[in-house]
Amino acid sequence: MKVRQPLAEAVVVAPGRERDAIERFEAVLREELNVKRVRVVSQADELGRFELKPNYRALGPRFGKHMPQVAAAVGALDPHRAAQTLRGGGQVGVRVNGGEHALTPDDVQLVMHPLEGYELERAGTHAVALNLEVDRALLCEGLAREVVHKVQEARKDTGLNVEDRIVLRLGGDTELLECVRVHETYVAGETLAVEVAYEAGEDSRAAMIDDRELRIGLERAPL
Repeated sequence: MKVRQPLAEAVVVAPGRERDAIERFEAVLREELNVKRVRVVSQADELGRFELKPNYRALGPRFGKHMPQVAAAVGALDPHRAAQTLRGGGQVGVRVNGGEHALTPDDVQLVMHPLEGYELERAGTHAVALNLEVDRALLCEGLAREVVHKVQEARKDTGLNVEDRIVLRLGGDTELLECVRVHETYVAGETLAVEVAYEAGEDSRAAMIDDRELRIGLERAPL
């Protein structure tokens, strides 16, 4: 996923005392994460589902040949309820070989599987999930931002001053040009273009964006 590709949503797990701060700086977070929405939840459970696995290194010496039964018993636990108990430092009980046994947080591995279409990162009690599903509108906005990046490179290579206004002429892939038209105000503002034309000309330079050809022609705008 390219850094300039906007995403629909970031879901942040934060305790109550941090929630207000996150919501207060939501606009900053949206810009830094390049997402359209920041949603705050209180529990990581809302980001996906837990899977419980026995810690074989910890439990092997204790149960020996009965480990397959332990694994089956752990797998039969309610993952949501067991995860809450274990994350709180509590113990969960399993029945193995006719006896009841208590398992501690060190005995069980908690594996979080994110919701479909989301990528999850965790650090301690904090977690962030990004919605990686990109619809047509988001894709088009991302392509327009890539066009801006390529035009900025062309400005630099041409030797224009940072403050110089330009006439921008673009050609090439039809989809790229359609996305520029949709986001023309943004593209013109970012590149200081007083005019955007959709015919690059013979002296244009070539650039590639996701296997799509872009032709860029630019010149300093008359004063």
